[in-house]
Amino acid sequence: MSENLLAEFVSAIPMPALLVDQTERIIAANTDATTMLGKNIETRHFATILRQPQVIDAMEQSLRSKGTTRTRHLANDGAQDTTFEVECRYMNGVGAVSAGAVLATFQDVTHLEQASQMRRDFVANVSHELRTPLTALMGFIETLRGPARDDVAARDRFLQIMTDEASRMNRLVDDLLSLNRVESEERVRPKEQLELIGLLQSIINSLRPLAEDAGVELVLSETHGPVSIVGDSDQLRQVFTNLIENGIKYGGSGGRVDVHATASDRDTAMRGPAVRVQVIDKGPGIDPVHLPRLTERFYRADSHRSRQLGGTGLGLAIVKHIVNRHRGRLRVESDLGKGSVFTVILPR
Repeated sequence: MSENLLAEFVSAIPMPALLVDQTERIIAANTDATTMLGKNIETRHFATILRQPQVIDAMEQSLRSKGTTRTRHLANDGAQDTTFEVECRYMNGVGAVSAGAVLATFQDVTHLEQASQMRRDFVANVSHELRTPLTALMGFIETLRGPARDDVAARDRFLQIMTDEASRMNRLVDDLLSLNRVESEERVRPKEQLELIGLLQSIINSLRPLAEDAGVELVLSETHGPVSIVGDSDQLRQVFTNLIENGIKYGGSGGRVDVHATASDRDTAMRGPAVRVQVIDKGPGIDPVHLPRLTERFYRADSHRSRQLGGTGLGLAIVKHIVNRHRGRLRVESDLGKGSVFTVILPR
């Protein structure tokens, strides 16, 4: 096979690829390979280009055995760490004196590595969140079987704590199931016609006792009258219940949580008819450093306070997925000492 034909062959491979013959020099490399490994790599010894010991070993073994080897190439594209699956396959009759060469291809599996890491992180977070109340339950059970067996006051106190910890685990399991459900439905558009202002009023009525216990005034204001949208009423109830509850729990020190609904025929974010629902509190606010990560699973701006108030760290992740399913937008604005504004924008 001529050198020109070899070059054309390697160039046609839809991933980084290079060809190394028995002289251990690179005799062909496509554009993707030179972008990843550097320009002017042809004719150079492969070890000076690939450098990573596991890749060099795989190449040498393939040249020596005239077989196939596989390994991984780890790099960084300037924005993130990258991982490539490297496959070295021997080709007869090419290269110097037609003695054969090894074709090395680099398949980008960074997204798979990231997904795997996300899964590991998720399992670790769930395990941690469950272990804490389980440890408390086991400790109190042991105490009730021993020193507190005949102590009525201690027994009642411990049983209440155990009930609280069991409720916390139950909330976490419920949120995990809810998150799984909304993620699986995210690509399915809802078809139900519903009246949003009435839904908001119903949610506020159900949360008013919680607000009164916290000394918080709940106020709903709207500028358009009834607003009809297409959506999933159960999921939207979950969205606004979560946001208003958070306003009461975390921003209730301001004494008031406002829910403001505004409909327009052309919303700048949606470029069409939409309704904006804002949940506004006058609490301590959120440090801007936390805002980009608030909708991540298990991310908490204040872990200690969140756990004290019964938060699972999944609420805003669920909100994000539900809003995405409705082809909407979720925006968070906050100033330390001035409060927070959570805005949900839904198409009409």
